[in-house]
Amino acid sequence: MATGKKNAARLKASLVFLDEAGFLMAPLVRRTWAPRGQTPLLHQRTRSHRKVSVIGALTVSPRRDRVRCYFRLHPDTNINGDLLVCFLRQLVKQLDTPILLIWDRLKAHRGRTMTGYLHATPTVRAVLLPAYAPELNPIEYLWGYAKTNPLANCAPLDLATLTANTRKAARSLQCNQPLLRSFLQHSPLFLRLK
Repeated sequence: MATGKKNAARLKASLVFLDEAGFLMAPLVRRTWAPRGQTPLLHQRTRSHRKVSVIGALTVSPRRDRVRCYFRLHPDTNINGDLLVCFLRQLVKQLDTPILLIWDRLKAHRGRTMTGYLHATPTVRAVLLPAYAPELNPIEYLWGYAKTNPLANCAPLDLATLTANTRKAARSLQCNQPLLRSFLQHSPLFLRLK
């Protein structure tokens, strides 16, 4: 990882931590407050296997002074190489700098579609994280926070509500600089921000 960060500084490239997550119809139940004698009830649809898949990227600007979050929702879809390439094309346009892409060893990250895209796009370089090390990817902390805080005890009854709730939670995190920085600082990677 040290060589990746040095290359990013030398190339004046944005660091991009990319990962996928899934948000399910079943709520993540957490303790909550309620008036005495009024136990809160969560009504949910049982046996629902519908979900919202999310591709997200936590980006650090070349000068290390700005952290941003980009995401795209895919209701009832599994993430594949084509969706990743589409997301990366939009991200390259948004950032308008060279990109050092840091991600895990998901099969879609190493597939033909993705390797073809990476060979055809010289402004994007990819670095794979070590196997079985999700704690090194700061966007994993973002997904954990979203599931346990804004979306905790949320029991949607249909996919449209789940999608809207997921979009609202992700958008609220996009603007929260201190929180996004805390995800980077909580990761064991040594990355100094300004």
